[in-house]
Amino acid sequence: MTDVVLESILICPSCGANTSCIMPTDACQFFFQCGHCNILLKPKPGDCCVFCSYGSVKCPPIQQGNSCC
Repeated sequence: MTDVVLESILICPSCGANTSCIMPTDACQFFFQCGHCNILLKPKPGDCCVFCSYGSVKCPPIQQGNSCC
């Protein structure tokens, strides 16, 4: 089994800014405010969290083959 990656780079769809984040292992992160353009990111339809929609790495539960929420 592959180790779970906890760091993900969120890429803002509005301005393209990259923000390095440590993902929570015990909850979904549904919102994230871009520090560059201040847009509030929410998951795309069908995704459980902002990391699954805009991150370089999916959230820990999805990496492990589980459902997130």
